[in-house]
Amino acid sequence: MRKVVDTNVLVMALRSKRGASFRLLSELPAKEFDIALTIPLYTEYQDVLSRPEILELGYTVNDIRELTRYISSISHKQTIYYLWRPWLKDPKDDMVLEAAFASQSKYIVTYNSKDFVGKGIEKSFGIKPVNVREFLIEIGKINK
Repeated sequence: MRKVVDTNVLVMALRSKRGASFRLLSELPAKEFDIALTIPLYTEYQDVLSRPEILELGYTVNDIRELTRYISSISHKQTIYYLWRPWLKDPKDDMVLEAAFASQSKYIVTYNSKDFVGKGIEKSFGIKPVNVREFLIEIGKINK
């Protein structure tokens, strides 16, 4: 089962080692799912995770580089051939949607599911926006 992970999930994983996001990253690589990754999404991962507020948590630029390279090494690399813009309010969310659609992902794992829900994504594309906890329940890693 393929999924796209929104950047905010990685931010939360770096902020807390006790949360669902860290648990999700700890499962990688996982036989239950793989991550779809596009060049724009990878670039956003690097940009956002290298910001001062993340580095102030005790990470170095090298730590971030290693994390993003690791994610890239285990991800399904997807090329985008068609842009679905504007579908959502935020162009960065459109980038996540395009990655999910092009890779035939079943899920978008995000903490901003409200930005995706009610926009016709599940009906039009068969892609379900879920938060990390919902996804971990879905794949049987945690109980309801």
